[in-house]
This record gives sequence, C-alpha cells and structure tokens, in this order.
Amino acid sequence: MPPKKNKKIILAGGGTGGHIYPAIAIATGLKQEFPDSDILFIGTNKGLEKELVKKAGFSLKTIRVKGFQRKLSFDTIMSVKELAFSAIDSVNIIKKEKPDIVIGTGGYVAGPIVFFASLMGVHTAIHEQNVTPGITNRILSKFVEKVFISFPDSLKYFPKNKTVLTGNPVRNEITKGIRSQALKKFGLLSNIPTVLCFGGSQGAARLNDAILYIINEIKDTKRFQLIHITGINHYEKTIDLLANKGIDLSKLGHIIIRPYIHEMQDAYAVADLVISRAGALSISELNACGKPAILIPLPTAANRHQDFNAKFMEENGAAIVISEASLSGEKLLDTISNIIFDQKRLHQMSAASKNLVREDVLEKILAEIVKLVR
Repeated sequence: MPPKKNKKIILAGGGTGGHIYPAIAIATGLKQEFPDSDILFIGTNKGLEKELVKKAGFSLKTIRVKGFQRKLSFDTIMSVKELAFSAIDSVNIIKKEKPDIVIGTGGYVAGPIVFFASLMGVHTAIHEQNVTPGITNRILSKFVEKVFISFPDSLKYFPKNKTVLTGNPVRNEITKGIRSQALKKFGLLSNIPTVLCFGGSQGAARLNDAILYIINEIKDTKRFQLIHITGINHYEKTIDLLANKGIDLSKLGHIIIRPYIHEMQDAYAVADLVISRAGALSISELNACGKPAILIPLPTAANRHQDFNAKFMEENGAAIVISEASLSGEKLLDTISNIIFDQKRLHQMSAASKNLVREDVLEKILAEIVKLVR
C-alpha cells in the first residue's frame, strides 16, 4: 500500500549553512516524494536559517536554545536556562504540529526538538555531515531510529544497526553553473585561471587578511583572477582596507570582492581552484563540482571536526591543507601558485575530488525516511 501523500514533516537544524542547506535538500526531495506534505523547519532567530529557509520557500518556527560553553561561566548558566526554554518550546511544537517524522541536521537547535520527538513516540532521524560528529548527534543517536552519515569513518561513533552511509546531500543547482555564462556574469576572462576563495557563511578574518596580501601582489600582474567572498560582517572592513592601500577594484577587472554569493553554482563554474574552510557542506560541494582545493580548517570548530574533514580530502589527493596557525599571505600565494599553473596537478586533484562523490545521496536518505513513515 503506497504511503499517504499528506505527511507532516519537521526538519531541525540551524546556525550555519552547513546545517541548513542539507536540510533544505532533504525537504525539497520530500516535497517531491509527498507532494501534499506540510514541511516545517525549526531553527533559532539568530542563525542563517531565517534567511535561507524563507528563500527556499519553506516555513520556519523558532525555539530558544543556546550552545554550552566548555568551561563554567555566566554563559553556561544562561545556557541551562535556555535549555529549559527549548524543552518547553519543543514539546509545545510537537504537540501542536503532530509530525509524522522529525529529522535533525545539526546545530544546537536540533537537539531538543529531535530528543523530545523521540520521547513522544514520533519517528526520528538525524543526518551527520562531518567525519567526526559533535556531542549532540552522538547523544541523539541513542534515541533516533535512523542515523545518516556522510563519511565511512563516522560509523564507529554510532550504533551500527541503525546507521546508514548515505553521503551529504547538496543542492541540485550547485553543479548546474555554466562556465561561459558565469565568466560573462562576473566580467572575467576565459584565458586566465580563476581562484575562488570563501571562509564559510560567516567569513574568516585570518583568511581575509591573507587575501589582502595576495590582492596587493596580483593587482598589477594579473597572474590569476580572484573571486573572494568576505562574509557579510567582514565586507566593509575589507573594502576600507583596500581603499586605504589605494586599490580601486573597479579599475582592475580581475579581482572581485563580495560579501556573499547566493548563486554559488556560478562561482564554482568559473573556479579552477577553491580556497575555503573545511566544513562538511563545502567539502561535499567541492566534490560534487570536482574542484581542487586549499583547505584552512576552522580551529574553533566543535571537536575540531574541520581538521578531520580536511585530512580526509588531503589523504585522498583532492586538497592541500594549511592550518590557520601557519596561514600567511605569502604562504597562501605560494600554495596557489604551485597548483594553479600546473595543469596536470589541477586535473589530478579535480579527478580525486570528483571520485569522492557518493551517488544517489538524496535518494538513499528519502528511501529510509519513506520506510519510517509508510
């Protein structure tokens, strides 16, 4: 007997694009599987979910929740208070919405809503994007019915009988950029290699500083073209610093600075080499697009999971890793130069990245969800 089409589905995840975009990919797939379904996102009022979920066409409700600090402080006390609020908010939402399933994709917000849904007899599942999972998903794995993982090395952290290796779902459009059209859109040339640089959805101050050095070095020589995404909070400072150096980007043409780019498929399409953090979403998008990378893991990431993500890429020949502690403009420029002008190396790294793609990621996740709610 086919499953009903009118399912009530809740997805919980937030804070960064790395938690939100996989949830949006799953939600989009579920909407196709269950055309009459009612899909609701649960997030906070501080994360990127407020913008991204609405842009994707889904409804969002927020709960009060805050991550724990690793040492005793006033913030820790406030986190306990917020935890109580999140429990109340989660229970009230579950009682009101009566979901068929709740799916957590990471971030502190996923913890309470998935946990209480499980206790209240609702079908539950979580998706772990990173090689090394955070404490929230490790705890939730004891209560949910299914755990979806993105890397084989993650299996050792979860109950084997309920864990499925699926991969990390990425937006369908991320691979749809057309290079010729994207070059025209950015006003770039086809005969000069292009480097794309970004520090995650929030930007990265150290990376911005290194890029400022590189801009100064290539502003006159046009050794390669550069698209640099500063992050919204760092954009004005970056532009001011360039102005103070007498650098007028409008007169250069081969250097583009943006606070954020929504149409990342275009940025990936023009990139011969990508510099980025090592968040799970970035890794999966690099693989899907077959892009060689220079990875600079965020040292403050929970459980240093970005170090493990980056190591996975480097060990498979798809990336070069530079620690933030050793990052400098000179070192980054040398690393770029050693790769971007070596066509053989670019091709090898590109093939290695593409080889890490897992097939039918979304289909595998959807199939397991359908089994639960059938």
